[in-house]
Amino acid sequence: MTGMTGTRWNEALRADLVDALRAVPPDAPTLCEGWQACHLAAHVVLRERSVRVGAGLAVPPLAGVAERAIDELAGTATTPEGYAALVDRVADAPGRWHPMTWAGDLANLVEFYVHGEDVRRGAGPVPPRELPGGVVDGLWNQARQLGRARLRTAGCGVVLVRPDGPRARLRSPRDGAGSVVVRGEVGELVLWLAGRGAAADVVAEGAEPDLAALARVAPFA
Repeated sequence: MTGMTGTRWNEALRADLVDALRAVPPDAPTLCEGWQACHLAAHVVLRERSVRVGAGLAVPPLAGVAERAIDELAGTATTPEGYAALVDRVADAPGRWHPMTWAGDLANLVEFYVHGEDVRRGAGPVPPRELPGGVVDGLWNQARQLGRARLRTAGCGVVLVRPDGPRARLRSPRDGAGSVVVRGEVGELVLWLAGRGAAADVVAEGAEPDLAALARVAPFA
């Protein structure tokens, strides 16, 4: 990953995502069920450039609109030339006044990290990559927000623990339930919280009923 100063680490993660996309063919599998690399590239492009798709990604009843647009754009990228042109559009970030640019890391850090891993790990396990401290810190901050939203219906308590010591309680136990401790590198914890538990290297510790309750909301491998 290219080093950066300041707080716009999402720009480096965009570059990593582009590298990952360029390293695979358009029909390469990804961790996103039903999506090949060309679909994931189309998603990133349309998320930034299409109001219809942006609305479809945010509002469940409009999801079909987004899916159709993604399928249509991905269909233009089945050849090497078409795919290369689409990935070039992923690399071409929106202008400085675009809302996604204003939002910076807040909107894009987790998005680009997770999708980069979707491509890297789509065909199976790969060696972990080292992340700069700024990316780790940013992902850790957002993991707590992501986790509280994702796990809001889990009855058990949940505590995230990093190998270097920091802990974050995402939920307190309710109605006599216990807590589950989930350990892993920050990037792996984010992947688990983002629904990629089968590919995330995390370890969960707790009583069986609590582990089962948590896995129903956020499955593990």
